[in-house]
Amino acid sequence: MSFVIEDVLVRDDPVGKVVPLVLDSPHSGSVYPRDFNFVCPLPALRQAEDTYVDELVSAAPEAGATLIAALFPRSYIDVNRAIDDIEPELLDGRWPEPLHPSDKSNAGMGLIRRLCKPGIPMYDGRLPVPHVAERIDRYYRPYHEQVAGAIDRAYARFGTVYHLNCHSMPTFGRDPAKRADFVLGDRDGTTCEPDFTRYVAAFLTSLGYRVRINDPYKGVELVRRYSDPKRGLHSLQFEIHRGLYMNEETLEKNEGFGRLQSHLTMLIRHLAAYAGDAVKLDAAE
Repeated sequence: MSFVIEDVLVRDDPVGKVVPLVLDSPHSGSVYPRDFNFVCPLPALRQAEDTYVDELVSAAPEAGATLIAALFPRSYIDVNRAIDDIEPELLDGRWPEPLHPSDKSNAGMGLIRRLCKPGIPMYDGRLPVPHVAERIDRYYRPYHEQVAGAIDRAYARFGTVYHLNCHSMPTFGRDPAKRADFVLGDRDGTTCEPDFTRYVAAFLTSLGYRVRINDPYKGVELVRRYSDPKRGLHSLQFEIHRGLYMNEETLEKNEGFGRLQSHLTMLIRHLAAYAGDAVKLDAAE
């Protein structure tokens, strides 16, 4: 069963036996709001999308997990940033509360992007404060409410939750031999039990993929906010190399899409079993 907020998100609930596993894809949206008055080239802007990531992990509900996917683009508002990660210089007036721009925001890549890419402005001027506030209320808050709600419901039922925060990453460097296929981010072991990170890494490695942990992505707001391993709340950021499944320039699927989707379906089924076994172990103790 699906729950939809038009142009904002879709939540696909578990089918059959429910397990304490939640997946979310915050950056796969491609529904561009009418008031998104960007001035940069659309092809450049679309490079920010995690294209097809929600489709790659679409088997989650059949495995008993919840899957939440954004429909709006991250370049409009990025739900993987803190709500106060805004550059004051981006606004045409005073924000009603204190702001805490991060290094990402200062580089033009905060909650509301100032740059499409380095050196390419997103807008031709500053943004009205009411407009930015509306983006937060219309898109940011509902997305986080759905992720928090799914995690809270699973935790209330099972006493533990495993959360996979799904993304894609562009190609870095020219040497394919040095390129990671997946990067797992647990903020240096602080957002999930080490065994969970190792389990995911080992499974992917067994399929022949190259995996790195916390290099170069450690995880940002969505794993930070919803994790507390000591209480049984485990969040892991999951980055997929785009070249495995699509043409990074045209955004068209390549011949590797089906194979990768099949492997990720296998991974999700194994993670569902892992989460289920964790519940049984806690009950036995």
